[in-house]
Amino acid sequence: MRRILTVAVTVAALASGLVGLVSSPAYADTVCGQTDPDTGICLIWIEVPGTPGTPADPGDDGPKDTGSGAACYWDGTAQGVSKPPPGPVPCSSEYGYWSNGYHCYIQLLDPQPAAGDPSWQGHEPGDGGVYQCYQPQTDLMILVWSADPPPNSGSGPTPRDVAQLAIADMKLTAINIGIAPKAEDGRIGLVGMPIWMWVANPDAHTWGPATASATAGGITVTATARVHQITWEMGDGHKVTCRTAGTPYKPAYGNKKSPDCGYSYTTSSAPKADHKFMVTATSDWIIDWAGAGQTGTIRLNGLVREAQIAIGEAQVLVQ
Repeated sequence: MRRILTVAVTVAALASGLVGLVSSPAYADTVCGQTDPDTGICLIWIEVPGTPGTPADPGDDGPKDTGSGAACYWDGTAQGVSKPPPGPVPCSSEYGYWSNGYHCYIQLLDPQPAAGDPSWQGHEPGDGGVYQCYQPQTDLMILVWSADPPPNSGSGPTPRDVAQLAIADMKLTAINIGIAPKAEDGRIGLVGMPIWMWVANPDAHTWGPATASATAGGITVTATARVHQITWEMGDGHKVTCRTAGTPYKPAYGNKKSPDCGYSYTTSSAPKADHKFMVTATSDWIIDWAGAGQTGTIRLNGLVREAQIAIGEAQVLVQ
């Protein structure tokens, strides 16, 4: 038999900070649209529908983007209820709309109780309202007084939106490029000779893993980010995809090839601007998120850093 109780409930206001986020379609790639050239930090995020990568780009390898998740969810652990387990629920039913903060379906009681009824919690009729709060998971119905209508989670953020807030807190940046020979040091490479590329001084912000949590709309999400691969555009029309941070070059290696991230030019950079190739390193991140009884993955790319490299041709003198 359904139990009816009268209780006082306090719910915190929705967390702010979703300004600038756009509800993302399922299977959308998050791309950095503009990067600070000095720090490599993303300035503008955009959402691109479709699976990440193209047939010519290995960026479509690895875990796929799993969409937005459901904004409405049940989690009875705070009440000591383990069954059913946390998970998404319909945002509306015959009992009203779902509120994550109250963990129940909300409906204004009609008619409202008479003056002096305990459900008013000492307030007068017209001062706020008394609402019916029904949990189908426990078959429990309670009456709650609230000055304002309890938040409708169906109109709130999705777990993916909240994960994006966590990602913003990570302050992910483009890698610091390590490359040899390095043009800034006045060194010149040769056509056909090995070039080494690597992530210089990798940390949580440039390589991962980085973890952060965010809360909004009654949803708390924890996200963990790591780089899946670096795409090196070598400036001569060719690309190299490296799924490791690369190996820093040491003079003792001589003319050996990099064991995990290298390249050899077939043409000189002499015809290029400043007689150098512009090398661009683009990071492709994988972010796994969990919250609201759900899990998902976000593919993020577009964090870019550039460096120059000079390539000459060996001259053979014949006497």
